[in-house]
Amino acid sequence: MRDARTNPFERDLDRNPANYAPLTPLTFIEWSAYTYPQRAAVVHGARRYTWAETYARCRRLASALAGRGIGVGDTVAAVLSNTPEMYECHFGVPMAGAVLNTINTRLDAETIAFMLDHGEAKVLVVDREFAPTVAKALARTERRPFVIDVDDDAFDGPGERIGALDYEAFLAHGDPAFDWRPPADEWQAIALNYTSGTTGNPKGVVYSHRGAYLNGVANLLTWAMPRHAVYLWTLPMFHCNGWCFPWSMAANAGLNVCLRKVDAAVIFGLIKEHRVTHYCGAPIVHTTLINAPAALREGIDWRVSALVAAMAPPATMIEGMERIGFDLTHVYGLTEVYGPASVCAKHEEWAALPVGERAERNGRQGVRYILQEGMTVMDPQTMRPVPWDGATIGEIMFRGNITMKGYLKNPRATAEAFAGGWYHSGDLAVTYPDGYVKIKDRAKDIIISGGENISSIEVEDALYRHPAVLACAVVATPDPKWGETPCAFVELKPGVRATEAEILEHCRAHLARFKVPRAVVFGELPKTSTGKIQKFALRQQAKSASAIE
Repeated sequence: MRDARTNPFERDLDRNPANYAPLTPLTFIEWSAYTYPQRAAVVHGARRYTWAETYARCRRLASALAGRGIGVGDTVAAVLSNTPEMYECHFGVPMAGAVLNTINTRLDAETIAFMLDHGEAKVLVVDREFAPTVAKALARTERRPFVIDVDDDAFDGPGERIGALDYEAFLAHGDPAFDWRPPADEWQAIALNYTSGTTGNPKGVVYSHRGAYLNGVANLLTWAMPRHAVYLWTLPMFHCNGWCFPWSMAANAGLNVCLRKVDAAVIFGLIKEHRVTHYCGAPIVHTTLINAPAALREGIDWRVSALVAAMAPPATMIEGMERIGFDLTHVYGLTEVYGPASVCAKHEEWAALPVGERAERNGRQGVRYILQEGMTVMDPQTMRPVPWDGATIGEIMFRGNITMKGYLKNPRATAEAFAGGWYHSGDLAVTYPDGYVKIKDRAKDIIISGGENISSIEVEDALYRHPAVLACAVVATPDPKWGETPCAFVELKPGVRATEAEILEHCRAHLARFKVPRAVVFGELPKTSTGKIQKFALRQQAKSASAIE
């Protein structure tokens, strides 16, 4: 084998500024501002910004941050809704060389304080709506960051200003022609995202410029998004940096339609007002739209494409989206893989299948994103792929450029996550004969009853087929005879009633007897700000109820 000295394709053919540049999604907004300067980029209520204006505002932000000494290795945190300021932070912060830490707006003060300290935030941008909780967090921090207030006209509720400066006043200190530079190394960090932290402290997931660039492009390719798409921000930008869509939309030169809160009437109104073509969300977002009054959808006579990300979206939700005429694509991923990193790529022949079979095909986690190098299901002990039989369970694993750099200040957790040269997701799945992956459960959610494994997802899918069920979750509850048994938590549709006996009888018609829940608890389910049901809270509730009995 030739080495670099004897290989003619390597000798005297070195990288130089003419043939090599580090990959960064910051070049996307530069391109859109240059190519489509007067095209609308961001809309929020009465506020409108073109791509040239948005780029100038991002450069002002970067310049103002640099003026405060913020640069490479520094963290700028943001507790913001989906507003123009949040969008601008995705470019302005890394243009200054810093790392953007978008924080979940529904977290408690203690958790926010931990993230600010652990991430060593030097600047914090906070929306007035969340200031009361953030103020309590700041009182707990070891070192207080410089705080910038965002006072959004679209928010008319209670709140306060806690910062040293208003966002617009801060931008006024910046130069709209700030001469930012791409990172010297594309491996440089661009963003910090914290995991949910349901057990112990949250882990800080670090993204690189290279990974953000590639997943930003992968979103466009995977979804086949046309140039100048109109994207509605139903998905929080704090969640995995909005699945990298802030960067995708800059590359697309599309229109970002901002949204502070998920509300069916507001969403349908914005879809009609701006002719929205694309939006993303957790299953609860789509379910909300499906169950909204049909009158809200009147006038939408064009194709609206939606992405849903979940371990296993209910078949009824997929069927419901088809019923209202929205084109749904299922993606799957985790914070550690920049949000979505796999897609249930559709095949034309599926269109001829009955609706139930189409929903089953489209509900799988599918195949890797085109710019993710590897996705497989393996036995975590032997690190060998499981047979493609649709039955043998293994763990989903990823590898490639859209996998995190690692966990901030946590080498042990990083090493465990990357054991064997793959990122271990913790999700248990099977591979079908066509190579498509289907999650059966998370390792911690499998219910072992009398030695039998019960998939909580399978039981939930049966529950969702009951016409009264809006949302549900199944967790293990301790049982003196069987070790543990399934307990169902059910949220009914508004104005609809159902009894425990009716729900259980429905389950018996769709499941093996040992998989049928032993109890049904009715009520609103606890959810995260991204719409995910908080199973850890339900497990605690089920355990407490069992102890009382």
